[in-house]
Amino acid sequence: MFSKACEYGIKAAVFIAIKSTQGIRVGLSDIAQQINSPTAFTAKILQILAKNNIIHSLKGPTGGFEIPSEELDKIMLSHIVSAIDSDSIYKGCGLGFNHCNEHKPCPVHFKFKAIREELKHMLETTSLHDLSKDINLGITFLKP
Repeated sequence: MFSKACEYGIKAAVFIAIKSTQGIRVGLSDIAQQINSPTAFTAKILQILAKNNIIHSLKGPTGGFEIPSEELDKIMLSHIVSAIDSDSIYKGCGLGFNHCNEHKPCPVHFKFKAIREELKHMLETTSLHDLSKDINLGITFLKP
């Protein structure tokens, strides 16, 4: 459903959110290891997230990545998806056709449209705080 970059971006943001609620800044190598992503790829994703003000990057010996706790409720999954994949997830054809629309729909167009609308709603109403809270409570897990 999501691109690999977007999957890793969500995982990285959730991991940073968890550590931020504990008052811990995390480094690139820790993030890459925790989300099972190559370090160079993770660095590019973190750069995108920082550029879009989703995460904060601090340089120096006490630096690292963090998200201020007062922002965790305001950062929705849709912000991460939009920063990494733009709005392509809301427009793509369920069968991968280049020219699928209301006037010339593929066989799954109308069913997939409903799924995309539900996905958009979920992404727009789910915050990093929601996800990090569930992980901290042991309800969900970031790693299998």
